[in-house]
Amino acid sequence: MNQSLKIYNTISRKKEIFEPLHAPLVGMYVCGPTVYSDVHLGNCRTFISFDVIFRYLQYCGYKVRYVRNITDAGHLEGDRDEGEDKFAKRAKLEQLEPMEIVQKYTIGFRDVMRLFNTLPPSIEPTATGHIVEQINMVQEILKQGYAYEINGTVYFDVEKYSKAYNYTLLTNRNLEDMLANTRELGGQDEKRGRLDFALWIKAKPEHLMKWTSPWGEGFPGWHIECSAMSSKYLGNQFDIHGGGMDLAATHHTNEIAQSEACNHIQPAKYWMHTNMLTVNGTRMSKSAGNGFLPGELFTGNHPLLNKGYSPMTVKFFMLQAHYRSTLDFSNEALLASEKGYKKLMNAISKLPKLKPADSSDFDVALFKQNCLNAMNDDFNTPVAVAELFEGVKIINSVYDGKAKLTSNDIESLSTFINELVFDIFGLKDEENSNEDLNEVMNMIIDLRTNAKINKDYATTDKIRIGLQEIGIQLSDGKEGTSWNKI
Repeated sequence: MNQSLKIYNTISRKKEIFEPLHAPLVGMYVCGPTVYSDVHLGNCRTFISFDVIFRYLQYCGYKVRYVRNITDAGHLEGDRDEGEDKFAKRAKLEQLEPMEIVQKYTIGFRDVMRLFNTLPPSIEPTATGHIVEQINMVQEILKQGYAYEINGTVYFDVEKYSKAYNYTLLTNRNLEDMLANTRELGGQDEKRGRLDFALWIKAKPEHLMKWTSPWGEGFPGWHIECSAMSSKYLGNQFDIHGGGMDLAATHHTNEIAQSEACNHIQPAKYWMHTNMLTVNGTRMSKSAGNGFLPGELFTGNHPLLNKGYSPMTVKFFMLQAHYRSTLDFSNEALLASEKGYKKLMNAISKLPKLKPADSSDFDVALFKQNCLNAMNDDFNTPVAVAELFEGVKIINSVYDGKAKLTSNDIESLSTFINELVFDIFGLKDEENSNEDLNEVMNMIIDLRTNAKINKDYATTDKIRIGLQEIGIQLSDGKEGTSWNKI
């Protein structure tokens, strides 16, 4: 086991030596996507970051149970248990059943994550598949006295909970300030306290997704889903809980409260959060008009993009920022990553061609240790990538006959670089993989077909002309669209 790995814990606000509760077993829970729309790039960054963490923990010899849920119920538009259900709203818009929406966007999410070459989680539970567990947890919280029921809706009593536990443990915010800055309850609001949140919500007659409960027909609150599923598969306390930093203040704070109220123990030992995305220095968001989906990034079909970038180029770009740092997208940065990725793959292709010598001019063991030191420092991929390019220099120097390595050092260098690049970072050599290109092209053709259906001919022409410029010809026929290199 790795005794040198340090993880930044959001709760302690410092790096801590990683000491699993039951080594070599590791339990890791990451909040998954809400599948009512296409997965956005911020989600992708989170899941790519935790994929690298998952891979590195396995590389270190841990047996990891990685649980990442699918949120497919109970997600209202507002964080204050208000607004329309996101799934029902999308279902009405697309004239589909809510579970058709769930299926459509779950498949789309998995397709995108496969393009990024992420490993599937050990378990991928859905909220709708665990209604019983959520009802049981709500009943236990009621029994413990930290919740109350009004007209079929069950609310968590934050102020009562705060007398026994620290509600702001994760964010270190002042509870009195939070109460002062939370708007007063309106006359129509049933909650007793300003910070109270719903564990179970009474369904209106027209609500599409609802289940029978001890409190009448309703659906689960957003936060209870993760508490119920994480405890079911990882126990009342497990090692790592992860997600985007935007989840810390509300969702993760409420998860901790629910779990402590129910089980009287902190649900996770280490809390890890990924940072947000920016575009040319401005926070990426739909409202700002500077957000783009993975498909738009791959095709270049967005006003802010000069061209499309392959999934591995984008992934390599993400690895060059620490998961706790903001990641700024720009055409210049993506182009630099594209060049760096190709340079790396070119160097790796030279490894089998290196000729051994009687002595070595480089300390391969030191190179390897420098890379591992970076990964052991809270999964510092940008430093590991920088060290990796020292390895690229070694490869190129030996290949050009300007330096020497023994056969043992060549084998050691080759083995480690392949492990780091392909097994830990999860990169793939797109240059020599038609399978990857097929998947990307299928996504591009689907985007073009949808644009045709919507009579968006400017987009269809942009995709066709853009592909021609990089040597790919599209052909439309009775059986659909095919492609070939020209």
